Amino acid sequence: MILYIAEKPSLARAIAAALPSPQKKEEGCIWLPNGDCISWCIGHLLEQAEPHQYNPAYKSWSLDHLPIIPTDWQWQEKSGTKKQLSILKRLIKKASLLVHAGDPDREGQLLVDEVLHYTNVPAQKLKSTQRLLVSDLTPTAIKKALNNLRPNSEFAALSRSALGRARADWLLGLNLTRAYTIRGRQAGYQGVLSIGRVQTPVLGLVVARDKEREAFVPKDFYQVWATVQTSQGALFQAKWLPSEACQPYMDDENRVLSLPLAQNVASRITNKPARVIDAQYKQKKQSAPLPYNLSALQIDAAKAFSLSAQQVLDTCQALYERHQIITYPRSDCRYLPVQQHKDAPAIINALARSGGDRQPAAENANASLKSKAWNDKQITAHHAIIPTTQAHKAASLSKTEALVFNLIARQYLMQFYPEYDYLASYIKLEIEGGLFEAKGNTPISLGWKSLLPAKNKAKDSEDENQHELPKLSKGEALWCTQGQVQEKVTTPPAAFTDATLLAAMTGISRFVTDKDIRAILKETDGLGTEATRASIIELLFKRGFLTRQGKQIHASQTGRAFIDCLPEQLVTPDMTAKWESALNNISLGEASYQSFMENLETNLNQLLSSSRDMPTSALQNLPAPSKKPFTKRKGTTNRKSTGTRKTATTNKSSGGRTATSNARRRSKASS
Repeated sequence: MILYIAEKPSLARAIAAALPSPQKKEEGCIWLPNGDCISWCIGHLLEQAEPHQYNPAYKSWSLDHLPIIPTDWQWQEKSGTKKQLSILKRLIKKASLLVHAGDPDREGQLLVDEVLHYTNVPAQKLKSTQRLLVSDLTPTAIKKALNNLRPNSEFAALSRSALGRARADWLLGLNLTRAYTIRGRQAGYQGVLSIGRVQTPVLGLVVARDKEREAFVPKDFYQVWATVQTSQGALFQAKWLPSEACQPYMDDENRVLSLPLAQNVASRITNKPARVIDAQYKQKKQSAPLPYNLSALQIDAAKAFSLSAQQVLDTCQALYERHQIITYPRSDCRYLPVQQHKDAPAIINALARSGGDRQPAAENANASLKSKAWNDKQITAHHAIIPTTQAHKAASLSKTEALVFNLIARQYLMQFYPEYDYLASYIKLEIEGGLFEAKGNTPISLGWKSLLPAKNKAKDSEDENQHELPKLSKGEALWCTQGQVQEKVTTPPAAFTDATLLAAMTGISRFVTDKDIRAILKETDGLGTEATRASIIELLFKRGFLTRQGKQIHASQTGRAFIDCLPEQLVTPDMTAKWESALNNISLGEASYQSFMENLETNLNQLLSSSRDMPTSALQNLPAPSKKPFTKRKGTTNRKSTGTRKTATTNKSSGGRTATSNARRRSKASS
């Protein structure tokens, strides 16, 4: 018989719906009429063994025990899913062919592979195992995937990469969390000071931003604007461009700091002739933004609806698993396979039948258009998040589900609208020996922008762009009717919000000075993964390292003191960049798992040495850690029973589990 092993029950049910009936449901599996069987994991059925299972002495936390580095890594069966693992063991033994149906990503590959290896599948059966890649749970899409099975052995390097990351996170998190927590207790702080390869640099970002804001000193600066009239009586505004002679009165961003200088310029140009020295008018086109990956969706949902990253992820899981109206949500890709374009008419038709604002947007879409989103060369393990042919079911969604789904649907429909067409205008003037410029964008055809809310349709990329400028010619004589001084004040960098912190994590290279490391982070797309960023932020709140003030996110007193104690290597994203580069090379078969782990162990010993020398004065007199259970923001859900990944576990400060034993949990593998 063929045994299909799905990552979770919802995927198993979706696969069953695409296969022949009648089917027989038994505990832990579904039998097909030809004798084949579908079974499932429930997230990870296995986890890394606890430290005390390697040595009972490790139940207590002691600096003398560190580093804890297993020489023979052990799995243990998760207590809540032992029954399902037993069912799988029996079915795997009985099957003649295995089909791996984990989620189409690095951790999804490892999740089923670890079960196959733990159950000692014979080498020949392991070699013949097939891989089913499902990113859309509709029956039509799954039937296509079933007709395109690939050898599971093709993904062995991807699995090794996930295993390396999981074990490395376990080593780093467990050893350093114990080390710094013990040092904190020696200073009088009784909470857990958890360390993670991603969570700690994220906290470091927030601390650095808070300090930058506190140290900021506002400065007044001045702009001079000329009101210019054409011979036909049309008026427009032109901004003064200070010359090099003004440099002594300007800051390093070329802002004029001298009010008398600005007033003098404004006075000199009032009621004076002006001459056009350059006039350019170019018709330009702007393509529709690409469909969403998870991070881009989380950022836009935070901006538009103040939804947290975790709320958006939880909502997407419901849209994918329960409603089956979007494709796989934990995607890091914003492109679509060319073959998928054939499904566009059916998806657009489903959106047209779903009602609401989606209906007219879908009815006016042109399914024959093919935007730059369809590009096979840009496809990774999965494609962008888009609606499915079941989108007509959207009428039954909750309020939050509808908000998120509408964003996904709108972004998809934009691909079937013409480009935004506009006239970009630029005018340069000379007035009394000084240079002035005016910029403007005049919409010609809104195209995809017609789907945006009214307030955003004609929004320019620069606030100083004017809606429309008169048509002028070089050398044309104009008249400056008035010069005006506009007083402004420099502002500090904005405090992080859910949207901007996610944007910082995905574009972390902006915060790195080392050119080589910045290049790596651009390649690996930032801190964490699409699946883990939300849970990392939530964990920092749970630990009491971050706090909210309205929409703003700040470091707590404890979080700030903790960062001040840590070596720069743990606070900056550099180490994560190097890890991701190495892990990516492992997944491509260009580097070895063994060399990665050896380098990690050397670095871990150095970091532990630093922790022993750490001055603990900053950790004295901190507020006692909260004993109240962490409360998620309204709208988030805990999916422990759905087979999806857990986002955090309880930490036993007496020496049991640490929150950074992340290799045991799929979604926490990079925290």
